[in-house]
Amino acid sequence: MSGKIDGACLCGEIRYEINNRFDQLYFCHCKQCQKTSGSVYLSNLFCEVGSLSWLSGENLIKRFDYPGREFSNAFCKMCGSGVPYLNANGTAIVVRAGSLNGKPIVETTSRIFYAERSQWADECETANTYARFPWGA
Repeated sequence: MSGKIDGACLCGEIRYEINNRFDQLYFCHCKQCQKTSGSVYLSNLFCEVGSLSWLSGENLIKRFDYPGREFSNAFCKMCGSGVPYLNANGTAIVVRAGSLNGKPIVETTSRIFYAERSQWADECETANTYARFPWGA
C-alpha cells in the first residue's frame, strides 16, 4: 500500500485526501484542456473510484461537462483552481496533478491528444529556466 496523499485548491477552501497510487499521468494536449488550463497541456492523474475523500469545501465545487465530448472540468467556485472529479463515464477519478501537496506515485506517464498540441508547445521544451522571475527579486 502506498498510503495517502493530500491536495487542495489555491485558496485552500477545498481540501481532499486520496490514495497515492495513480494508474496514469496524462499530459493532455487537447483543445479543451488547453482552454481549461490556459497552457499548452493539462496534467491529469487517473485513479480508482472510491479512493477520494473530501476533507473540506466539497460544497464549493462547480462542475462543467463539455457537450459532445467526454470531457469535464471541476473547480473551486472561490479561486477557480481545478479539483478532482469523477470522469464522464464513471470509471475513474481525475486529479489535477498540480493540486497535490506531494509527489504522486504513478504507473504510466503519457502525452495524449498530441496532434492537437498548440503550435508553440515544442518551444516550451527548450525554454530558459529561472528559480523566480528573470528580472530580479
